[in-house]
Amino acid sequence: MAKEALYGKTLGELKEIIVGLKLPAFTSKQLADWLYKKHVTSIEEMSNLSKKARALLDEKYEVGLTPPESYQESIDGTKKYLFKTINSQFIESAYLPESERNTLCVSSQVGCKMGCLFCMTARQGFQKQLTTNEILNQIASLPEREKLTNLVYMGMGEPMDNIDNVLKSLEIITSDWGYGWSPRRINVSTIGVVPAMRRFIEESEAHLAISLHSPFNEERKQLMPIENVYSAEQVIEALRDYDFGRQRRISFEYIMFKGVNDSAEHVKGLTKLLNGIRCRINLIHFHPIPNSPLRGSERSKMEWFRDQLSNKGLNTTIRKSRGEDIYAACGLLSTKKLINSDTEKDY
Repeated sequence: MAKEALYGKTLGELKEIIVGLKLPAFTSKQLADWLYKKHVTSIEEMSNLSKKARALLDEKYEVGLTPPESYQESIDGTKKYLFKTINSQFIESAYLPESERNTLCVSSQVGCKMGCLFCMTARQGFQKQLTTNEILNQIASLPEREKLTNLVYMGMGEPMDNIDNVLKSLEIITSDWGYGWSPRRINVSTIGVVPAMRRFIEESEAHLAISLHSPFNEERKQLMPIENVYSAEQVIEALRDYDFGRQRRISFEYIMFKGVNDSAEHVKGLTKLLNGIRCRINLIHFHPIPNSPLRGSERSKMEWFRDQLSNKGLNTTIRKSRGEDIYAACGLLSTKKLINSDTEKDY
């Protein structure tokens, strides 16, 4: 019988386990300390627990961390890691080292059900929600874990479609008994699943990034089917219900497609849509995916678009592209439905 992973349990869940085993109440905090601060990989390493406690835990539980199966490294230093999930499916994470920060882009699902036209993960289809353990394992088992400064939930999947496990992972990362990170080091992305987005805003202090890509309904529907359920206007109106303060950041991700969403009319549309929202717009170069009619806007057009938005009072930047040569850039994370356990196949 497979043992249950302790890694990914909140302090409340660890307390329930300890109560069930009839161990002293303080054992739960000891467990959290070993798991999230001392980063042990086995129960036997938890030396301040009694032999009885370790034996009882070991009967049903394990730490539950698994190293990456393989990795690829880009010419720009980006690394893409392949992790196996509990049921032998696969996910990818991207490690992006820079001079002043080192960011990990984590996945929240195996595949994705949202069907965005420009995304490789969408072509894989939805296969599974990642557990809290599987989300955090991407951090805990990363060889560069100690170098990490920032975290983005922008890998495979829609984080708001797995909101329970995403929020649990954020609780562990930001709690004093967990990693103890500031939520300002974390950015969580969504295409605009409004009810879950509201819950995220209310239950977390992490930054929020919204994939927008067009200010116009019909055009956005073609790019992002979520527009049929939650329109861009509904997403923006939901944001207006909250006071984010000066420290919490809202950003809008805007992939630029040549001849599709890069005109003067789009500048006007974005200016009108985002009026009164304190935010940043990140313009993103589109990385072509196989058999797609979409092409990326030229750099000169992206710079013109940025300047036009900036002149309208919108804080706008062009995001630096990373890891395109290893399919680790924005929208490119995906895995084969069937993949060898020891090698990563080309797309």
